[in-house]
Parts: sequence; structure tokens; C-alpha cells
Amino acid sequence: MAEELKVIVFGLGNEEYGIEVDKVKTIERMSPITRVPKTPSFIKGVINLRGIVVPVLNLSGRFNLPETEITEHTRIIVVAVNDMEVGFIVDAANDVIDIDTDTINSPPEIVGGIQAKYLDGIAKIGEDRLLIMLNLSEVLNRSELVQLEQLEV
Repeated sequence: MAEELKVIVFGLGNEEYGIEVDKVKTIERMSPITRVPKTPSFIKGVINLRGIVVPVLNLSGRFNLPETEITEHTRIIVVAVNDMEVGFIVDAANDVIDIDTDTINSPPEIVGGIQAKYLDGIAKIGEDRLLIMLNLSEVLNRSELVQLEQLEV
């Protein structure tokens, strides 16, 4: 019996990605980001989210994709990973959908320039829609987590 997985769909460049709903804390409009020196370029800085300092990454930069310009559709998706909250800048957060876990296939080595280690799989939705499922613990791997934890202090 296949399980249903509820995911938030967001756009990055020309692709659609998914993150499991239970890992998402909140989706926010773009807000001013305080830059933090001596961090990788994809770590944009921190935001104050209702009194909590949250590090913010640009996912396009994280995946070495061209960064898109910020528009009224740009969102910060705040996720909880390994007991910390991190915001991802995405082009748009479009939808919440249910995916049948049977429709998720293992990712090829590289998808749209993104290494497979960052991906949980590719979900086929309907006839011609593919959703790239992110592996959040790899997107935020240990060495970057150390830098992000220092930002929270």
C-alpha cells in the first residue's frame, strides 16, 4: 500500500521542487536580510523572524544555479532540520500537494545541474509534470551547519 506524502511545491529557475510539509515551519515574504561576513556566497545572512534569528540561504546559489532576481513572488521557506531553523530563498512557493510515494524514483546523478546527493528523488505527477524532491539533510550538510549554527549565536 503506497503512502501519501504531503509536500510544498516551490519554484527555482525553470524547475519545480518539493519539501515535505512536516519539515516546513513557515513560508514568508521576502524581508530584509542582514549580511554576515566570512560566509559562503549562498548564505545570504540572517533575518529576524518574530524574535528568532534565522540563517537564510539562496537555494539557487547553493546548487550553483544562476541566481534569479527577487520579485513579489519570491519567498523564504523556513525549514526545521537537525534542531535548527533555516530559511531558503525560492522564486515562488506555489502549492501544497499529496504525492503517492510509489511515484518517487531515485534521482539520476545530475538533475538540472544539481548533484544527486541533494535530492531524495523525482516524483512524477500526472502525465508531464516532474517534481524534484530535496534531501534537506544533504542540502544543509555538516560543514555548512557548523557555519549556520555560529550565525544563530
